[in-house]
Amino acid sequence: MARRSDRVDSAPGSDRLFRFVDPHVLARISNLSLLARSVVEGFISGLHRSTYLGRSVDFAEHRAYMPGDDIRRIDWRLFARTDRFYVKEFEADTNTSFTLLLDVSRSMSFGSEGLTKLDYARFLAASLAVFSQKQRDRIGIVTFDEDIVDFVPPSAKHLEIVLHTIERATAKKPSDYRRPLLKVAEAIHRRGIVVLISDLYAEPEAILDAVKGLRYKGNDLIVFHVLDPAELKFPYAEAASYQDLETGEAVPVIPDYLRDEYRTLVQQHIQKLTRSLGDNQIDYSLLDTSMPLDYALFHYLASRERLTRTR
Repeated sequence: MARRSDRVDSAPGSDRLFRFVDPHVLARISNLSLLARSVVEGFISGLHRSTYLGRSVDFAEHRAYMPGDDIRRIDWRLFARTDRFYVKEFEADTNTSFTLLLDVSRSMSFGSEGLTKLDYARFLAASLAVFSQKQRDRIGIVTFDEDIVDFVPPSAKHLEIVLHTIERATAKKPSDYRRPLLKVAEAIHRRGIVVLISDLYAEPEAILDAVKGLRYKGNDLIVFHVLDPAELKFPYAEAASYQDLETGEAVPVIPDYLRDEYRTLVQQHIQKLTRSLGDNQIDYSLLDTSMPLDYALFHYLASRERLTRTR
């Protein structure tokens, strides 16, 4: 499989570490918790941009020193005045609520090379959960199709529950973004970071209508659009009936006649999503299931740092 040659911010010799982020390699690891931790450890070890990963230079507050805190972060001037130890907290150090929205609808079960979109989404969701837990965030998850399937509210102690929820996610029913995401918007009372992982199998207007409740309540929303390479390129040559996984409807198709039109429609769909979500200050990233997960993690980290600066 071709690997990205333009990877940035990787330390010398980090290629060995990035073997863990090939999604097809990950598919051979049965333990999702081990898989996610391996991805995150390799990703963090491969960074050299900052020794304080995800931290900002903007001071937020002081808190009492706790055993195990880095003594270099003690405010010695404050100690001189109060005779007590306090640690400086910066804006990105303060923990936030991190909620994953994982699409488990039927269309996510598609995979042209053995690895389904849901498999890739599960790897990504688990990696993001572990990464955010290392940032001391409160972790939660919602899996949904035409309605909410599982809801784990954000908590500092919910990582194992979140990973278990991801591990048992299966694609069974058709999708309906509006109903479950509006329920999530009503249930989330504290602003935080919300990450939607989905194939966005709906019109851009319907997607925006579904997520705008989350955005308008002040959440920082990041959308990962997961597609199979075959959905982008439509490489098929044989005339056959192709089944819509959402509706079960079979449509006879002659690929040579429709390939160019199909690719144009897909690109228009992506462009509309990029524009409509961007206009509403929602971060959007297109991923295909052949992409190493470090690409998504880099995008998430960059989005988080940008959101922290503007918060």
